[in-house]
Amino acid sequence: MKKFRKVLDGLTTSSPVNPGGSPGCGSAAGTPSAAPTPRELEIQETLMSEHFQICKTVRHGFPYQPTALAFDPVQKILAIGSRSGGIRILGRPGVDCHSQHESGAAVLQMQFLINEGALVTACADDTLHLWSLRQRLPAILHSLKFNRERITFCHLPFQSKWLYVGTERGNTHIVNIESFILSGYVIMWNKAIELSTKTHPGPVVHLSDSPKDEGKLLIGFESGTIVMWDLRAKRADFRIYYDEAIHSVSWHHEGRQFMCSHSDGSLSMWNMRNTAKPFQVTFPHGKTQRDGRKESCKPILKVEYKTSRNSSEAFVIFSGGLSYDKAGRRPTLTIMHGKAITVLEMDYPIVDFMVLCETPYLNEVQEPYAVVVLLEKDFVVVDLTQSNFPIFENPYPMDVHESPVTCTAYFADCPPDIIPVLYSIGAKHKKTGYSHKEWPVSGGTWTVGSQTYPEIIITGHADGSIKFWDATAITLQMLYKLKTSKVFEKPKTGDMGRSADLVEEDPYAVQMISWCPQSRIFCVVGISAHVILYRFSKHDANTIITSLELRLQCEMEDVISPSDTENTPCFSDPSGHSPQPQPPSPRSNTPDSVRDSIPCLKVKDRMIRMPPGYQAELVVQLLWVDGEPPQQITCLDLNSAYGLLALGNCNGLAVVDYLQKTILLCMSTLELYGSADPFQRLTRSPRKNRQSTSDFCMRGLSNFYSDSKKRIRTSYQSLTELSDNQVSLDLERSKSPTSVKGPGRKLSLPTDLKTDLDHVNGHCTSPTSQPCPSGRARVPGGPEGPRLARRGPGRPPFRKAQSAACMEVSLPVSSLTEESRENSFSRSRSSSVSSIDRETKEAVTTLQFAESYGRKSDSLPTPCLWVGTSLGLVLIIPMSIPTDEQERQEDPVTVAPTGTVLMLKGSVLRFGFLDCGGALINSPYEVWRDQHAPDDPDRPRKRKLVNFSPSSSQEACGDGHLAVVCSERQAKVFYMPSQACLYVHNITESSFVLRADVVSVSNSVCLACFCANGHIMILSLPSLRPLLDVSYLPLTDMRIARTFCFTNGGQALYLCSPTEIQRITYSQEMCVNLQETLGELFTPIETPEAQNRGFLKGFFGGNAQTFDREELFGEASAGKASRSLAQHIPGQGGIEGMKAAAGGVVGDLARARIALDERGQRLGELEERTALMMTSAETFSKHAHELMLKCKDKKWYQF
Repeated sequence: MKKFRKVLDGLTTSSPVNPGGSPGCGSAAGTPSAAPTPRELEIQETLMSEHFQICKTVRHGFPYQPTALAFDPVQKILAIGSRSGGIRILGRPGVDCHSQHESGAAVLQMQFLINEGALVTACADDTLHLWSLRQRLPAILHSLKFNRERITFCHLPFQSKWLYVGTERGNTHIVNIESFILSGYVIMWNKAIELSTKTHPGPVVHLSDSPKDEGKLLIGFESGTIVMWDLRAKRADFRIYYDEAIHSVSWHHEGRQFMCSHSDGSLSMWNMRNTAKPFQVTFPHGKTQRDGRKESCKPILKVEYKTSRNSSEAFVIFSGGLSYDKAGRRPTLTIMHGKAITVLEMDYPIVDFMVLCETPYLNEVQEPYAVVVLLEKDFVVVDLTQSNFPIFENPYPMDVHESPVTCTAYFADCPPDIIPVLYSIGAKHKKTGYSHKEWPVSGGTWTVGSQTYPEIIITGHADGSIKFWDATAITLQMLYKLKTSKVFEKPKTGDMGRSADLVEEDPYAVQMISWCPQSRIFCVVGISAHVILYRFSKHDANTIITSLELRLQCEMEDVISPSDTENTPCFSDPSGHSPQPQPPSPRSNTPDSVRDSIPCLKVKDRMIRMPPGYQAELVVQLLWVDGEPPQQITCLDLNSAYGLLALGNCNGLAVVDYLQKTILLCMSTLELYGSADPFQRLTRSPRKNRQSTSDFCMRGLSNFYSDSKKRIRTSYQSLTELSDNQVSLDLERSKSPTSVKGPGRKLSLPTDLKTDLDHVNGHCTSPTSQPCPSGRARVPGGPEGPRLARRGPGRPPFRKAQSAACMEVSLPVSSLTEESRENSFSRSRSSSVSSIDRETKEAVTTLQFAESYGRKSDSLPTPCLWVGTSLGLVLIIPMSIPTDEQERQEDPVTVAPTGTVLMLKGSVLRFGFLDCGGALINSPYEVWRDQHAPDDPDRPRKRKLVNFSPSSSQEACGDGHLAVVCSERQAKVFYMPSQACLYVHNITESSFVLRADVVSVSNSVCLACFCANGHIMILSLPSLRPLLDVSYLPLTDMRIARTFCFTNGGQALYLCSPTEIQRITYSQEMCVNLQETLGELFTPIETPEAQNRGFLKGFFGGNAQTFDREELFGEASAGKASRSLAQHIPGQGGIEGMKAAAGGVVGDLARARIALDERGQRLGELEERTALMMTSAETFSKHAHELMLKCKDKKWYQF
């Protein structure tokens, strides 16, 4: 039997105790029932440590900060290098592989070994790497580190094993690809140029062998010097000295002329017969001015010169070259074909481009068919075979970052019908005008694995858009896009101008999303303190969106002592009718210009036609109160079976009945406790005004996350600006949904965007800062005063200085006192009275509806709302919900807080529920029904509820259940209804948990946690045994903190860069089978044969075929290179790497099949050659015998 750390029936020694003596784990009402001990439960846990392993699976999105591009014309695969040292290799859809250089140095250039299954990369740390692509996960075979020179350009001729490497000093070295060792053959810069030249030619910017003669190497220097070097004779054939700097060179396929692009925006054409001067110089975008001079143009960074059989005119394609006087012009790619000039404007700067041709041989007619254009934030392929040059539809998910991602959600094992439905709706809104030809990057092979299940990833964006992605089987394809901004009226121009600096022009940014796949109900929480509820329909509809407004801005003016047990209703009316707006408070004698009772955005109040898909039904908005903006929503939960929506922020809690469009509950957190408040709230003096502490907290957090403000575009209101106001509501009045209607009590659903270091609250400190005061009075006329008056009426004051890292975080601080460490769960903050007074306010950090027990005395489960707060407290609020469909639409839902309190260390993050057998209890839900479908008299539409048990049939559920509660420092398992703490585990002492989820893995359940120090931890359930603790990654910015999420099946994801989603697995089984799910990068393809050049071309075109590089560059003739020049580093991709990469059975079989095919092919070729040799030998013997007989009897003088 397992050894348990702590087993307590009511209290645990690690739980905080109320100074007044009330228990930390208990209820204020009800008689505790006998709780079973862990031995009595006898739950057999099947998960062990060997079931878990962390590894990356696949990366989606556009490579962040791309730097280089390469293409294999035979294998038809493409590689993109990035500034962080990453490599993305793309083929047909499903063939998508990401690899990383361990050094993290930027990739400067890449060269495929065409049709060899290998790739050479040159990095900014002056290291060459040889990657093997013959396994599903690429591995480095060799590395060569240059010690004394910096690499600037590389060139690998087709079917050659010798790589030319140009350096910053102007020298050219030669590397053997097979052994990755430098040759002794070196072209020194001082030998390449004339001895009379007094200046250094600069770095090598171009290397290429002549299509006419492979023994001639063209070297281009940055200064404008071009040298044709004879490799055999080891001397220069000719030298060209041009006035303008050179950026690139491109050959005509016949090798008689070449074209250069220059820094002045010109293109120069050179003929091999006369290299004294160019025979043609053009300024494609430079106009002749009145004085006869050409206007100055930007540099042409790259040019490609390609010929075509169908046209006598060649394609000249280049980037840049626009005139300087045209300000604001976007980056362009120019295609010149004869006299026709087409300028393609791009949305982002061009990093690199490549022209895709039919043949890999440079001395043949190239036949270009497409141009791959790599932009800073996009990837475009242009079709050259059509006159209007359309682009291809990109099959890769390169537009994840179309608007910055602000939140993510991951759903595994979704209902199988949801993906086809979303795809059919989204396909109607796809763009048109793409090329009708197939995607040209079609290399590799990929098949859907046998063990696949529907997976959906949802991303929320800064512009208010929502994207649904099909993530089944390591792929990612967009299904459906939803724009939440269409719900609101467009802000007026004046409002935009006055408040442009408040939200960084993102008033609709998505903070949080909540989705019920079974009922297809979708909720979105926005940065402007609003919540939108959507329902899915396959039919269009004309509807009016219902809007509810809520004053969830609490303000405490009177001194509160712990003995105050009666609450004064703020919005309740004794008669039960709609209440009147709250009268102004004594301090609210402010000018009329101060905003009050208005939302941040205006909902459209007219009839709206909504297309099929997700259609908005309800909008809940928080209101401004006395000139103060609404606080951000920190958590949200919806339940389709109950028809309820709950939201919380740092002021309190609200519950909305979205079926009846009413507000059921709106209370401050303190009011929920009633007389069961476990803390002794100290008295406080009233304040004149509130001071925003977000600036203080931002300074503290910026020390820990210095680059978060630079990397994350969207900014959000800090939860550190905790309101010290208080809204008091009579608990009895909260039972009726009609008792809180009206403009003074309308609700806006708050949602915590995990964009900020999770909804953790308390003193905002960093490792180098002290707790921030949060209760100082603001000085009238201070810098915040005039700014408040300048705010437009449409948005809350979200400051540019605040990034997503502004959320209050309790970071480990070594300077805290022992008392503060022991009571860190209490989140003691500074106030205007004393720095050690406990705050009377606490934020709601997590919510969940569930079938549970609200009191110890309950014998049957009822619908409940579990509420977790920033002080580590858990409250259970039971509800009475009518079960009949007609009664549910008419009768009120009763919400009655009981004062039940459970306690943990740190802010509460997640709830989970298990039955007494250890199985996960799923929340009740409503089966989806299309409300706008035509009526069918034979099949009336009724609500069908699953897992929702009315009180008359709950006997089977009366045995109790287990509640899993996880905070940022601790996890506990409680037995309900006795509320006995069965298991407790302190997750971390030096850090804190950012994300926790109760997930299903290998037919069992566990608790997965991601900590701020980058650790991923897995705990068993219910015993909370540590099964895995891996330091996965350092938390370098807030992006990871706000987007990391776990899901079922042992998977998780996070935003690893502003443009990329990284999926990982923590399941051993998935790690083992990963090879089977990935695509094959290399497929055996026969290299196309070179065209027959003809007798005359072969006779007069030189003897390129007889050039032997091995004889020239080998050690026998060239000698050895200096050891100090470069260092050879063996790679990890040898035999061990190949074995590790081919771990799956399918991979072994496929590799064996490929090896057999190659062996059979070679044996066949050998047999054919043997037969030819035998025939030739017989013919030679016959002719020799005939000649012998003929000459046998002749004398010598007869010959």
